[in-house]
Amino acid sequence: MVSYFKKNLQGLDPINEKTRLLPPAPMMRQRYQGCIAQRYVVAIMGFLAIANAYTMRICLSTAITEMVVHRDRNESHLDPDACPSSSVSNNKHEPHGRFDWDEETQGLILSSFFWGYVITHLPGGMLAEKFGGKYALGLGILSTAIFTLLTPLAAIHGGAGWLIAVRFIEGLGEGSTFPAINAILAHWVPPQQRGILGSFVFAGSQIGTVVGTALSGVLIQYSSIGWPSVFYLFGALGVLWFIAWTLLCYNDPQSHPFISDEEKTFLEKSIGGIDNKKDVPPVPWREMAKSVPLWGLIFAQIGHDWGFFTLVTDLPKYFKDVMRFNIFENGFLTALPYVVMWLCSMGSGWLCDHLITWGYISTTVARKIFTTIASVGPGIGIIAASYAGCDRTSVVALLTLGTGLMGTFYPGMKVNALDLSPNYAGTLMAIVNGIGALTGIVTPYLVGVLTPDSTILQWREVFWIVFGVFLVTNLLFIFMGSGELQPWNNPLTMKQGTEEAGKSETSSKTGKPIEIYHNKTLTLKKVDICLNTSCL
Repeated sequence: MVSYFKKNLQGLDPINEKTRLLPPAPMMRQRYQGCIAQRYVVAIMGFLAIANAYTMRICLSTAITEMVVHRDRNESHLDPDACPSSSVSNNKHEPHGRFDWDEETQGLILSSFFWGYVITHLPGGMLAEKFGGKYALGLGILSTAIFTLLTPLAAIHGGAGWLIAVRFIEGLGEGSTFPAINAILAHWVPPQQRGILGSFVFAGSQIGTVVGTALSGVLIQYSSIGWPSVFYLFGALGVLWFIAWTLLCYNDPQSHPFISDEEKTFLEKSIGGIDNKKDVPPVPWREMAKSVPLWGLIFAQIGHDWGFFTLVTDLPKYFKDVMRFNIFENGFLTALPYVVMWLCSMGSGWLCDHLITWGYISTTVARKIFTTIASVGPGIGIIAASYAGCDRTSVVALLTLGTGLMGTFYPGMKVNALDLSPNYAGTLMAIVNGIGALTGIVTPYLVGVLTPDSTILQWREVFWIVFGVFLVTNLLFIFMGSGELQPWNNPLTMKQGTEEAGKSETSSKTGKPIEIYHNKTLTLKKVDICLNTSCL
């Protein structure tokens, strides 16, 4: 992982008089020969945070296929077009399931996580900006891990009601994850590495999905206790991550006791050092509400989340009930699209950074191109898969290719909040991700209502709805989105009507200069960056 960064971050900091980007700082590269800079430690731990969050979030989607009583649609003649079973192998522990929950009840159980998830988004983002993201993120993951460990107990002894309650509390814990991560990245990731490091961190969602689904299938099939083992393993890993995060990571470079002077200077000059507790003015809610690019970003998030949550939550059920894969096959085949998605996100993050850095396209154009690929590609893939019938190879290939293209979403609009307003990155992520997460409440329940018999025709209707949402929200982002820094990023400057590049304001509380971002070339840059390495 360290060698990956060293290989792929070379050449991302060219001296460019036109855009005035920060130079590569060769002294730092010599110093870090054989070790890793602290911003990479934060990136790796942030990646593992999201990966852990997703394993605990999605493991129920695979486990529930073996927890419930399974009705054979083919034998009961509910679906004359039902696919034949791929194997006689099934869950050896409870071949007929323990819980008699219909599709609508399963939809409620799967959506209950998001009831809590959307509630803590905005408070989590604001707390992360005010006090730092370290504990807003860490304590959220820890609470989710504890209740993940309690999930089997709630399901077995409390039934659907208690399971829904536990999942709701897990959602409350995870709600601060993305806002807190964004607040931390705003302090640790320089603009010229935003695409690749941002894509790497957020790609934890794909790796978490891959590990969560594939390992769940293996554990359910081969462990001595069956499906409860899934929750015990991933809950324990979440606790271990919290311990490592507490010991290794800090809110910002200024508070880090082990960071080198060279790296601290590099980050201060490329990002700026703002004391969140003192210098940042109150959140400009009115200006945000009137911001067209922010609304475009919200629409793009809604479209992505509608498709992603439909697939990540219900694809195991589609493979189980429609394609009739056994649990071992289900786990690995459900994970396959997210392996491709992760590779696509990393490759497209590298490509996006280079296209912007070397001036081939603007930041705005890059965000729109990569977001469009992440919307149109998956939409076409799932529609084609729904018409492939029972051809398992074609269905898996089309879903894998389509879902894989969704990886370009990360260098597209996922990092767009950092473009619009680094000073309020946590709040922006809370707003955007929180509104998008509402689709996580709607889609599992809607799938349960639309697929009471889990027939191919019923699922095809679900996929057409996803395709329509993808297209409409992407068009809105194309017309409304932007990669430029917004004026309300610094309300003091906006209030005084100052638009000069390189202008600095003074905090009325501390007398310290507030760093102001300015962007005319659509490549985010920092005022007063040195143009030669001797400044570092």
